[in-house]
Amino acid sequence: MDRVEIDRERLTAEMAFKEDSSAVIKIRQRLPDFLQSVKLKYVKLGYGYSCNFATIIMFVLIVPLSIATVIQLSGLKLDRILELLCKEKLQLNMIIDAASDQLAVSTMLFFLFGIYWSKRSSPVYLVDFSCYKPADERKMSMEAFLKMSEESRFFQEESLQFQKRIASRASVGGETYLSRGITSRPPNICIHEARVEAEDVMFGALDSLFEKTGVEPSDVGILIVNCSLFNPVPSLSSMIVNHYKLRDDIKTYNLGGMGCSAGLISIELAKNLLKANPDSYAVVVSTENITQNWYSGNDRSMLLCNCLFRMGGAAVLLSNKARDLSRSKYELVHLVRTHKGADDKHFNCVRQAEDDQGIVGVSLSRDLMAVAGDALKTNITTLGPLVLPWIEQFRFFVTLVRRKMFKAKVKPYIPDFKLAFEHFCIHSGGRAVLDEIQKNLQLRDWHMEPSRMTLHRFGNTSSSSLWYELAYTEGKGRVARGDRVWQIAFGSGFKCNSAVWRALMDIPVGDWRGNAWVDSIDKYPAKLNVA
Repeated sequence: MDRVEIDRERLTAEMAFKEDSSAVIKIRQRLPDFLQSVKLKYVKLGYGYSCNFATIIMFVLIVPLSIATVIQLSGLKLDRILELLCKEKLQLNMIIDAASDQLAVSTMLFFLFGIYWSKRSSPVYLVDFSCYKPADERKMSMEAFLKMSEESRFFQEESLQFQKRIASRASVGGETYLSRGITSRPPNICIHEARVEAEDVMFGALDSLFEKTGVEPSDVGILIVNCSLFNPVPSLSSMIVNHYKLRDDIKTYNLGGMGCSAGLISIELAKNLLKANPDSYAVVVSTENITQNWYSGNDRSMLLCNCLFRMGGAAVLLSNKARDLSRSKYELVHLVRTHKGADDKHFNCVRQAEDDQGIVGVSLSRDLMAVAGDALKTNITTLGPLVLPWIEQFRFFVTLVRRKMFKAKVKPYIPDFKLAFEHFCIHSGGRAVLDEIQKNLQLRDWHMEPSRMTLHRFGNTSSSSLWYELAYTEGKGRVARGDRVWQIAFGSGFKCNSAVWRALMDIPVGDWRGNAWVDSIDKYPAKLNVA
């Protein structure tokens, strides 16, 4: 198949020749080259995040006063006292005056330091996390998936052929998992089966988390559950409270309808709640329920989800307790959220609706690539000033000023984000998005490996996919103390969210509790089909 790229319109034309000499031409949108156009307001927003009140006090008052105090103290010890002793004019009142001056400066310094300490953001530690691995009986090969779709008699022949084409290109492997309700003959799509799936995923991930951390369920003070498409009554968080008999004063939250980026939204909510509740544990459970949202119609924009989404979930334990520093894996450094929902194209890009036959499904717009690229461009423009080395920021800023203010026709400077992060966990939503992000951020195959292998082994598990990717990185023994991890997630609305973590220890390989890669890490990286 020949391919022609049309840069101005961000299109790719693919031409294939059939046996009867006819030609088929397909036009699809690529991810925008978002680094070629940058809005200054998002650059200013990034610097605004770093210039908070505590930072200003630190650099404007505390640091200069500390330097002045050190100079003054060293001057008193080495010069002034020596001069007084040599001239034999040492007087008690002069020493007292000098000491009083130093005491006043020290008092002011400690006062300002106290203000800084009270205004600074308290650290949020990621003690550990756990990814759910379903039972082997829930495994579904792609051949079995296609056979199941055919035998269900829900789909027309054209829809079956469309699913076969998607399955051959999606890079989703043959060991992903589907729920019992979907794989039943005939499919049993009901609330009961959806609850069974939710219980299996949530309780399975939490059991592993509590076991490996040694934290008792009764110690948890904050519980946040995010699941976009299944929100029963009682809620998913109430199901967890009931199952583990959590304490009466626990603060529980359910986030629904927020798409695949909701996991990082939950992390931010937990961070803010921990700030208001000292000495607490917060648990975040990220999952998506596919039982009730299995699409049985023939709208192609809705059939894509059947081919990509699979069963999975993760549980994360966060803490603001100082004593947990020594045993925590990571510390949250930055979290930047971008919401483009004010624009109708972004808002309608991923949408749950009924098709022409009244069957409910989730539609993925043809504009998805362009919308995702625009959201990512905004997000990384805001994140850049927080994470990039100063030299990269300087080069980027100078080029940006020349282009925006002086209208100079110079090539845009593309910051090297590989200098800011050692590891990348990019939401494994689909192969095409991963391909374009790798191209635009100029990442190596090694950087993309966790995302691609997660898509192959577990499929798109929605908001929990970031944790399967981090678990893969840990399972390969790649995370060392001081390493920085960038998690990027996309979601309906349209949203793009980023979280930056710093490793607090060398992550050991060997404790496989809660790591879903326990029986397959040695098989990867696998060679993927790029048809």
